[in-house]
Amino acid sequence: MPVLNLLQAVNDALRTEMRRDDRVVVLGEDVGKFGGVFRATAGLYEEFGENRVIDTPLAEGGIVGAAIGMSLYGMRPVPEVQFADFIYPAYDQIVSELAKFRYRSGGQYPCSMVIRTPYGGGIKGGLYHSQSPESVFIHHAGLKVVVPSNPYDAKGLLLSAMRQEDPVLFMEPKRIYRAAKGEVPEEDYTVPLEKAALLREGDDVTVIAWGAMLHEAVAAVDEAEKKSGIRCDLLDLRTLWPLDIDAVVASAKKTGRVVVVHEAARTCGLGAEISALIQERAFVHLEAPVKRVTGWDTPFPYTLDDAYLPRAPRILQGIHDVVEFVA
Repeated sequence: MPVLNLLQAVNDALRTEMRRDDRVVVLGEDVGKFGGVFRATAGLYEEFGENRVIDTPLAEGGIVGAAIGMSLYGMRPVPEVQFADFIYPAYDQIVSELAKFRYRSGGQYPCSMVIRTPYGGGIKGGLYHSQSPESVFIHHAGLKVVVPSNPYDAKGLLLSAMRQEDPVLFMEPKRIYRAAKGEVPEEDYTVPLEKAALLREGDDVTVIAWGAMLHEAVAAVDEAEKKSGIRCDLLDLRTLWPLDIDAVVASAKKTGRVVVVHEAARTCGLGAEISALIQERAFVHLEAPVKRVTGWDTPFPYTLDDAYLPRAPRILQGIHDVVEFVA
């Protein structure tokens, strides 16, 4: 079984689905001969040609708007927005049109398409190439939001996303594009959406993370067990919305202590919603308030990149905070 990095797994998924379904087209800035800003679409233009791998002007609203039109005519477009920081010019197209077509048409126009976009910090990209806007889109009903954390999931989740009737925002943690490596089957397979993965099992604390932060959480959880004997459930959400609330609540009831980790800013981040859901459904099981370990409520900094992102030591401190909490 070949070992791929996350970026290669995304490329493999696109190639697999384009070979399987000739309705799938890729479009975006530099996705053609150049192969995309990170090379996620490398080689697709040579194999599938200019009618299925389409270079576009630098106009995110136009890219998404054109993809919506293609979808309404039965195609399955996969537009790429080069950085999630640049997705806001397409915001109205995404939340007012794409997310609503299936509902407003009574299911006649499902608007099946996947918007791919690299997101997140950790590459010294400064404030215009580092943001994590997932909660902005989760707030608008009608979209599924998916984030892989490893190459196997990246291929399987993207293949599942491209076969959905509902539109999907597929956010790729660019910090681990090349750092995350693992075995990826050459054949076609899918990873189901809306199912979290339980990566570690323990009775003391539940740690919830996704994307690049999952790897920081793994380091913190392993350190907690090694140094302090604290054993954690570690959940990788994989699909942020609709999230696997049953898995979250079951783990919260088991451990009674929860730490939610994300690199987006703290205020109104997904961690706030998860905390509220746990409070609603598992309050009597809690031994401590739900802890959030997040990015800060500032524009993403350039020189203080490491200080902004929740690294393993800060997550480890969060684990100790909930373990040592006294009412």
